[in-house]
Amino acid sequence: MRLRRTLAVLVAATLAVLAGPTPAQAATVNATYNVWSWNVAGWKMHRGSTTNGLIPALSNSIRNRSSHFAALNELCWSQYKAVQANLRSSGWPQDVENFSRFEPHNDTACGGEPFGVAIFSKAPLGSANRYALAADGTTETRKLLCAPLAARPHLRFCTTHITPSNEVINGRKINETQLGEVLTRVEAFHTAGDTVIIGGDFNAQPHYGRMNPWYSSSLNVPNNSGNTGFYRELDDTDSRCVGYGETTVYDGNTEGLCGQGKKIDLIFVRQNRIVGSYDGDSLAISTSCGGACSDHRILIGTVTVSITT
Repeated sequence: MRLRRTLAVLVAATLAVLAGPTPAQAATVNATYNVWSWNVAGWKMHRGSTTNGLIPALSNSIRNRSSHFAALNELCWSQYKAVQANLRSSGWPQDVENFSRFEPHNDTACGGEPFGVAIFSKAPLGSANRYALAADGTTETRKLLCAPLAARPHLRFCTTHITPSNEVINGRKINETQLGEVLTRVEAFHTAGDTVIIGGDFNAQPHYGRMNPWYSSSLNVPNNSGNTGFYRELDDTDSRCVGYGETTVYDGNTEGLCGQGKKIDLIFVRQNRIVGSYDGDSLAISTSCGGACSDHRILIGTVTVSITT
């Protein structure tokens, strides 16, 4: 009996050694972030101006909304530097030398200077990821721009501005193709253990079939069904239009759902990284730029996310 017991103990010990150590579970931390995103029409409506009221309007909004991350689309290089200077001088960033990234879509489209997208972060940033998207037949090369927090490298903030065209180019519908390219990159970050917050102009409305691979299959409502993805948009619980949210374009547009203008500016987070409730909202367009400051509304959102440490 004692021999049998001893043999059993030896066998169990041997199997434990062969199996190796039990993998440790990755440690996570929960943190809440205020996210801010705006397509400012920096050349289309402002011709690259830094003195017509746009810079203080957007910089004040970033500060007033206690934003941790801000994304800007259709921004000219001089405007980017002016926003950078404004936020720096007000003490908004924790590190005045490391809080923003810019990525051009075209090197000369703003009267000879670069035109593109930018991200700003209250906390210092790590090295940026910059990806070109499929060509849309114009002189503009659409991009995906991301950067992690330096102190939390598994939290990554991204922005993109997808082409409005869904014409067939090289056998593919181009807006749909670019949406898929961005989603593939964002999912690759997730597979690598990252939590991604992405905001920008997707030029596709929430209920479009081409957005089904983005929206979580858990979202199945009359205004947004058939979804097969894993992400929630921070404004998709808005009671005015559940599953869709609130318009993000100029007043008078009637192309959206629930009797409102279209919604094409979006902030996404993967559902399995969201902790508790979340919310989003779009803000009325400021008229402090000698008229409307953009043909898009500012989109804001608040979300608590789990982050691998």
